[in-house]
Amino acid sequence: MNLLLAESLLHTSTPFALRLGENFGIRWYGLSYAGGFLVAWLLMRWMAATRRTPMTKVQVGDFLTWAVMGVIVGGRVGHVVFYDHVLLYTFTSEFPFWGLLFIHRGGMSSHGGIIGVVLAAWWWSKRNGILFAHMADVAAWSCCIGLGLGRYANWINGELWGKPLPNALQGDSPWWSVKYPEELLRPGVISESNLVLLKPLVPMSSTTVAAGMQVCPIPVTGAIRNDDTLEMLYAACYGGDMVVRAKVAQYLTAYYPNNFLQAISDGVVLFALLCVVWIKPRKPGVITGWFVLGYGALRVLTEQWREVDPGVFMIGPVTLPMMLSMLMMLIGAVICVTSGRRNTAPMGGLVWHN
Repeated sequence: MNLLLAESLLHTSTPFALRLGENFGIRWYGLSYAGGFLVAWLLMRWMAATRRTPMTKVQVGDFLTWAVMGVIVGGRVGHVVFYDHVLLYTFTSEFPFWGLLFIHRGGMSSHGGIIGVVLAAWWWSKRNGILFAHMADVAAWSCCIGLGLGRYANWINGELWGKPLPNALQGDSPWWSVKYPEELLRPGVISESNLVLLKPLVPMSSTTVAAGMQVCPIPVTGAIRNDDTLEMLYAACYGGDMVVRAKVAQYLTAYYPNNFLQAISDGVVLFALLCVVWIKPRKPGVITGWFVLGYGALRVLTEQWREVDPGVFMIGPVTLPMMLSMLMMLIGAVICVTSGRRNTAPMGGLVWHN
């Protein structure tokens, strides 16, 4: 759950939909992937049933299996290569032994996942004798909702923060802004004078603190010290203490809702764009081109409100995700032009079809 304040949304979500152990269970992040794959399967099944694609219903399941592998492998490898390449040559004596497999560190890259799906579509199309460009179109159109769900899962995990709102908006932060209790643990965020005002809220019940640690364990420090006011306040926020939540929120920074912006852009806006383009049959590859171009453009736009990840490669104000997205825009435009000129019959069509 998240606390909706009069002026902003306070993050108080747990990453677990069902907790089965101290750090094990069914996570919302995994469910978002499952939901995205389910939506893609339904959309592709509909296309197969209405003969908008030469795939059969049985082939849809087979293709989706390869696409899932492409997303998972490509997304993980993409994150490590683009953002944390040290993991490529990090090995330990504990399971899973190789840094690349430390899925709890860093997560997935959407750009890498897209590359993985493209490679999976190419491999599958060669084996089944269906035009690769058309399979890429089907995958591009059907994956958008999953992209949006993934961004919402990032919010639940409390990651990929937006940039802080301008100072003029901090005093009376708007309803669409978001705040994070984790900011309590960032050095220098809470001043000594504000800490004096917050200290009377401590100690709170040990039950509340323990519940908060179960919901969202304290990052970095890993344990509560008896004299650590900020860590106890952090735990109380996630433990359900409404008084602490309301008081602490007054001292937190308001941020742009980056997760929600990208969930809407990647999941809703991009899907709507492709639906409009594919109202009638298009030459194979055109939908893929529009997807690559549209996704790249929307990412460049929404990255303007995203907080820059520590250590990410930059050229001036341009971050690596922006560079990758700009490259996607160029590639997408080339695919649109070359596919439109190709001597192939139009395929698909969401309203009118062959």
